[in-house]
Amino acid sequence: MSTDGAESTVQQVLSGIGLDRLLGDSASEGACDCDLEFEDRTLLVDAADCSGDLVESPDCRQSVVEKLADRDANAIVVFSNGLKYRYDREETAFLGAAGRFVELLGSRDEVLARDVARDPIESSAGLETRVDEIGDIAIESGLLDAVEGVSSYTDVMSPRVGLEIANYFIERSIDDSTRLVDVRELETGSTTRVYERDNELPLYELDIVDLSLTPEERTLIIDGYEAIAEGWVEGDRAPSRAIEFASDEPVDPTLTTVLEKHTEGYGILEDLFADPAVTDVYVTSPVTANPLRVELDGEAMETNVHLTETGAKALASRVRRTSGRAFSRAKPTVDATASLANGRGLRIAGVTDPVADGTAFAFREQSDDRFTIPGLVANGTMPAEVAGFLSTAIERNAAALIAGTRGAGKTTLLGTLLYEVTPDTRTVIIEDTPELPVDPLQSVGRDVQALRTGTSDGPEISPADALRTALRLGDGALVVGEIRGEEARVLYEAMRVGANANAVLGTIHGDGADEVYERVVSDLKVEPSSFGATDLVVTVQAYATPEGRKRRVARIEEVLGDGDDIWFEPLYELDGRTAAATGRIDRGESRFVHSIAGPTEEYADVREAISRRTERIRTLAEDGRTSPEEVAAAYADRVER
Repeated sequence: MSTDGAESTVQQVLSGIGLDRLLGDSASEGACDCDLEFEDRTLLVDAADCSGDLVESPDCRQSVVEKLADRDANAIVVFSNGLKYRYDREETAFLGAAGRFVELLGSRDEVLARDVARDPIESSAGLETRVDEIGDIAIESGLLDAVEGVSSYTDVMSPRVGLEIANYFIERSIDDSTRLVDVRELETGSTTRVYERDNELPLYELDIVDLSLTPEERTLIIDGYEAIAEGWVEGDRAPSRAIEFASDEPVDPTLTTVLEKHTEGYGILEDLFADPAVTDVYVTSPVTANPLRVELDGEAMETNVHLTETGAKALASRVRRTSGRAFSRAKPTVDATASLANGRGLRIAGVTDPVADGTAFAFREQSDDRFTIPGLVANGTMPAEVAGFLSTAIERNAAALIAGTRGAGKTTLLGTLLYEVTPDTRTVIIEDTPELPVDPLQSVGRDVQALRTGTSDGPEISPADALRTALRLGDGALVVGEIRGEEARVLYEAMRVGANANAVLGTIHGDGADEVYERVVSDLKVEPSSFGATDLVVTVQAYATPEGRKRRVARIEEVLGDGDDIWFEPLYELDGRTAAATGRIDRGESRFVHSIAGPTEEYADVREAISRRTERIRTLAEDGRTSPEEVAAAYADRVER
């Protein structure tokens, strides 16, 4: 064996037992083979050629501390074997105190400096009793405060972990006081666990499949990612072909799924929204300081997931690309929609500088365009009697507002009601963010024209202008996705003067007819007499059950009035958990039912029509015929007035 080889072997042996300092300065040059560099206030450590473990490896720890002797950092990120480990402010401050000690110590005691860099906990023992210059440096640098009460590096260093190509970090430490209450296996291969915590929000822990991959599998993921980024693999099924390109072997479905979500999907959101009980995900700025939060069956929970700043920017870029809408300092808000890999639709609201400290988002599940009125009966949103009434009312051109609080299901109900408009009726839909089921409606023969609105300075038209345009696009039903501004006055003026003799529908925020009236008249400045053109206010609610969050039709109120004197009478209201008839229709007291009778019909005829429609919907729900195609086919032979 050569002399150099023998020295190397001795150094490795002594290093392993912490005695490499016996070889002198020459043996300590380049404590490990990590490459270290600063990016702003973050120290990046490329540990491709060594472990990079700052808890277990004294060599890597020494390299990091010596680098921190030159410059302070707020975070340390170590890249190793396809994973990245993030040590945040408190952990970085611990090693930073050792770095300041090394800097201040200088050449006074090079052996002690090296020892503290390699093992701050052990090597600082006894420094608190020194009354010399070195003891002063131990205090001034903060080293003694940092190591006080610390017996192991695991006490102060628990890095968040993520896949190297991904834009997240996972917090893997769980407090001993938490109580596991639920475990969920996701279709992505990941697992979630819900923990209760004292005096804190419940914890929604994501055990992501990415971190279960072997080093060899992670290498294939990285190589596949590079193949797509460099354009070596393009087009359809790029992720699967990229894995095949990197491995020269048959495609592994798990690796393809992981690569797909980080190249063509929405990253870790694909895992969170793979849980059907998750309805909302919140990204709060600054993202490195705040974990993602979710709503699970209506309950707010904190997750163990942190986005990186790059991740927030990547989300912003993807939203711009998929929505075609500006999102920048010049246009710091965005409202858009997206589709995940599992087909689940999302509504996206985003803010960025200068109106927020960085980029933040709220992702919310979009209304399911597969629902129909029989489908809502089948899942318990409303009883068949309520469905029969609403179906008949819409078919006979009711002017109705769907009201509710955030997340109550307003858009879902409005979308289902559009199937109740007869096929020979043209429908114009006005929305700023597409949420209503235009394509499904058109696929079953409904004549639907969508108008997209906006409030930017670009080519989009305002909601009020869109409404005026809609009134010229043909006589038919008019639908406003959300009534919240100037368009309210235009809409009600059109209803009041009879410019539209067909169904007029829209959603509005409010819990019940009284709140809706207050919002429309007081906030949106619609005259009370104009509001009187509304026939019905339908209120939907979200509520908690032992099986999770559910939605329901809570009330249907008819609007009555004489000039500016407006009041409301309930036709259906909650009786227990579901809405039931108040008896007003059966007693012949409903002015609305009187108003929708045809020229040759009596009040009793309308009641009979509602009853027949109720039975038809009940049968469809019980038979499971609830898809748009099945409902449209069942409605094809319905007798029109």
